[in-house]
Formats: sequence, structure tokens, C-alpha cells
Amino acid sequence: MTLQEKIEELRRRNAEAERGGGADRQARQKSAGKLSARERLDLLFDEGTFEEVDKLVEHRCQDFGLASQRIPGDGVISGYGRINGRLAYAFAQDFTVFGGSLSEANAAKICKVMDWALKVGAPIIGLNDSGGARIQEGVASLAGYADIFLRNTLASGVIPQISAILGPCAGGAVYSPAITDFTIMVDKSSYMFVTGPDVIKTVMHENVTKEALGGPLTHNTLSGVAHFLASDDQDCLALIRELLSFMPQNNHEDPPYLETRDPFDRQDESLDTLVPAESDKPYDIKQIIHRVVDDGYFLEVQEHFAKNLVVGFARLGGQSVGIVANQPEALAGCLDINGSVKGARFVRFCDAFNIPIVTFVDVPGFLPGTEQEFGGIIRHGAKLLFAFAESTVPKVTVITRKAYGGAYCVMSSKHLRTDVNYAYPTAEIAVMGAEGAVNIVYRRELQKAEDPETQRKAKVEEFRERFANPYIAAERGYIDAVIMPRETRPRLIAALRMLETKRELFPPKKHGNIPL
Repeated sequence: MTLQEKIEELRRRNAEAERGGGADRQARQKSAGKLSARERLDLLFDEGTFEEVDKLVEHRCQDFGLASQRIPGDGVISGYGRINGRLAYAFAQDFTVFGGSLSEANAAKICKVMDWALKVGAPIIGLNDSGGARIQEGVASLAGYADIFLRNTLASGVIPQISAILGPCAGGAVYSPAITDFTIMVDKSSYMFVTGPDVIKTVMHENVTKEALGGPLTHNTLSGVAHFLASDDQDCLALIRELLSFMPQNNHEDPPYLETRDPFDRQDESLDTLVPAESDKPYDIKQIIHRVVDDGYFLEVQEHFAKNLVVGFARLGGQSVGIVANQPEALAGCLDINGSVKGARFVRFCDAFNIPIVTFVDVPGFLPGTEQEFGGIIRHGAKLLFAFAESTVPKVTVITRKAYGGAYCVMSSKHLRTDVNYAYPTAEIAVMGAEGAVNIVYRRELQKAEDPETQRKAKVEEFRERFANPYIAAERGYIDAVIMPRETRPRLIAALRMLETKRELFPPKKHGNIPL
């Protein structure tokens, strides 16, 4: 074969790989409102930086007529490039080739880029669009999934891992995204479930649609499996780029610093009146967050799940921070099972990747009721406690209003090694609310009173004055300063800058045993 013939052969094979499953299948992909695998990668990476690897890999299965169906790439595109100028690795499943099904060959392609990402310390992004394991390859395809799961586990807490669900994701395939740090689903085109509607109908005699069982709304609002809901492929890929901008490349680095024109000493007088004087009156904690962080920008995580706890990323003085906040507008800000798990997972991510944690507290306690108790609120609430206590990153807490009972302890209190704790003058730090405390402490006295209601109101006011304020905690050093709300931004930035070189040591051990 001459040199020219060799060049033509290379061009032919590359062109065949780039066609994927062919024009008809690519057209069907487009008609479903989905981008092709290559278009997705072009949008994910900085222009012209993506380098594909294993472009010509083909499957090795000789059974069920597959021997004659060999397409270069075998249903997945893998490689590396730059996102916001920083190195990242990715794979994109191509649904037009064998339905994006996982074979031994394309599992090896995925594992290769995951190994590279782990070796050099860079994020790995999975663009999932697959019908599942390739049935014709049997146990070899299952082994491929297990190989990926192992790498997800080894990479956890070492490099950021992000999964985008851009089509079907069923059976064993869902466990790789479940191990990764963040999962993004696309409205009207993606779904995830372990067993599909047909199996459920046969075994459980239940009728359910794919969308109701494992659609984006289900996993963003009910199960909490997904962290973000994107409107389309383009929105999803832009969100991945934005999400990565808050994270370091790996657990040995600090998050990237982003210059801001928002003055670090900016004060906002409107904060002084944002928190209602009435302890039972709701307000939106996100208004405080937006008014305090750089340029008012807050990237909320799991916005539609467990709305009583708000978590997400922002910047303070250019520094990336993780925000955890009780939301008085939902369940009065009580901690429940879902909120505790949501918060614990987010705190542990921030701690793993050196992202400081800022906590805003307005919590009346844990949500009462048999449903919560039978569901294990003790165990699940302990997850959030464990996560805050275990974390070694800089931690700053602001108590805006209520901090009652065990929930006060759990929400990044001074006693869990939080570095700096502030409180607003409106803060109420006590074992329980004034109403409940008076009913218990003064029960006999009230029973004997001539006018129990008037006496009770007087005792409630007395209790609030004597106990439900931030000054007793401040006198003991549990609160470092009682601050005016308008000072929140400069106080937080000053504390974070002071803590930049913080180091925390643990007793020697393999790992803790979080109450899973």
C-alpha cells in the first residue's frame, strides 16, 4: 500500500467514525430535540481544544450477527480538552450506534480516560445517552460497567465527577451517575431507573410511564437523585461549564479565584430589616444570600428537592464558597430527612475539594411526626451533623434568627469545630422556642394563675428577653460577634481571608463510619 493509499485509508476510517450510526439515525436524534454526541462535546469544551482518543476502536463480539456490524468508535466518543482554559476529560455515548449500549470495547475507552483523569488530577464528565448493557456481549458488558463503577469510587473525593443524563439511562448504568458528584438531567428527553415500566408492570402489576418513574421532574423533585434540571442539551452543557468554574481540578488544589468588581466592604442596609421581628413569620433566606455574595450570583444545587434547606455555590471576595442555609419559607426551615441528606452530601463535597462553607441558620428544630421518626430522622439527621463535624475546610456560620435545640448544634455550631460564628441581633438561641419552653417550665404556675393567658404571655416575653437572644451564647464564646445584618458581606470576607491557611488534623484512622 502506497503512502497516499494509507492516508486515504485513515481518512476513510475517521470519516466512518464521525458518521456514527449514519445519516438516518443522526436525523432521528435531531428530530427528538437532541444534539449528536460530537456536537455535545464541541459545546462542552473550549473551541478547538478537544482531542479524541480511541477513535477507531471496534467491538470484538462475533455472535448474533454483530461480526458484520463494526463501527469505528463503537458508540462512545472519549478524550480530553479545555473547559474555561482548564484541562478536563469526558466521554459521550452515541445513541445512534447500537443505541449507545455499553460493550467491552467502549467500556475500556471510558475507563482509559477515567484513569488518565485520576492520574493527572482533572475532572471527568460523562455525557450519558445509552440503552444500557449490550445484550449480545453478556457478562463482558456487565464487567465493563463494574470496571467503570470501581473507577468512579476510586476517583470520588479526588477529582470532580459530573454526569449529564441526555437520554435513557437504565439498569446498572444508573449507578455510575449515582456515585459521581453531580447529576444533571434534561427536561423531556432523559430518564433514569433501575427497572423500567414493563418490568414493573409484569412483576408488581403497576402501571407507570417512563417519565413518572424516572423522568427529570421525578428525580429533581421527589427522589433527589438529580441535582439540576436543564431545559435542553445546550443548557445542560453550559451548566457543566459553570459548575466546574467553582471547583478545583482535584483535592490537592484550591478552587479558582475570580476577580470581582463587587467591593469586599460593601454593606447593604436593606438586610437590617429583611429578617422579620416575629419569630414565626417566614422570609426568603435566598434574599440574604443574593445580597451578600459577589454580584448577587448564587448557583443553587438541588433547587427543587428538600426546599427547606438551600445549598449551592457562590463567591465572596472572588473566593468560591459553598452555601448551606435553612429556608424559613419551606417547613418553617425545619430539618427533615431529605434536607439532612441533601445538606450532608453537599458539605462533604465542599470539604473534599477545599471549598469553604458558609452557613446561614434559621432553624426551629427537626421536623416532628411519625413519618419522620419511622423514616429514620435520627440516623439521617446525624449525617448532617457528622458532615459538618468531620469537615476541615474554613467554616463560617451566621445565625439570622432561630437556632433551637439539637438543630442549633447540627447547623455548623461552634461546638462542631466551626471557625467563626456570627449572629444577628434577631438571633434566638435556646433549647426550644419561648412558647414551648414556657408551657413546660411554668406549667404548674400557669395552672394556678388567676389569668393563665395573661400570665403565659408575660412569661413568654420574659423568656425571650432572658434566654432567646444571642448574648448568652456570645458571653460564653459560642458566638464570636453579634453583628448588624448590613455588615454580613465584609465580615464573611474578612473571616474567610483570615482562614485561608487553615489546617486541621484528624486522629490517625482509615475513615469514619458515617451513619448511612
